[in-house]
Amino acid sequence: MLKGIHPAISPELLSVLSRMGHGDEILLSDAHFPAETYGKHIVLRADGLGIDTLLEGVMPLFELDQYVSHPLVMMEAVSGDQLDPSVEEKYLAAIGSTGTEQPAIERMERFEFYQRVEHCFAVVVTGETAKYGNIILKKGVTPVRGK
Repeated sequence: MLKGIHPAISPELLSVLSRMGHGDEILLSDAHFPAETYGKHIVLRADGLGIDTLLEGVMPLFELDQYVSHPLVMMEAVSGDQLDPSVEEKYLAAIGSTGTEQPAIERMERFEFYQRVEHCFAVVVTGETAKYGNIILKKGVTPVRGK
């Protein structure tokens, strides 16, 4: 264990987060996402964890991209389906609990979302069971501390 690192952050995830550069994206996927099909680079497992818990661990370590209007992206509902607004609310609450500003979330059509995931630096498959629970985070420039 390390001091200041949330217990939901595995050594592998910590390594991935530190290797990402500004503009790189990571998908925190629900348990149903076809990660091995669309995760073309790195696929990690975080079974048993909800995405809100993972967000609480990731956000103190991760600067969201401040140069784009939507550093958070989720899938929009397929025609005939409905989104559960509590999923987005839960994620934004988890992000806000870390002191991170809560930017607006962009919604993307299902197959566009899949194409975007193919370019993600990594996919983390969680135990999240919420329908349309996937969220992409775009990494920003980490500020220099102590100056």
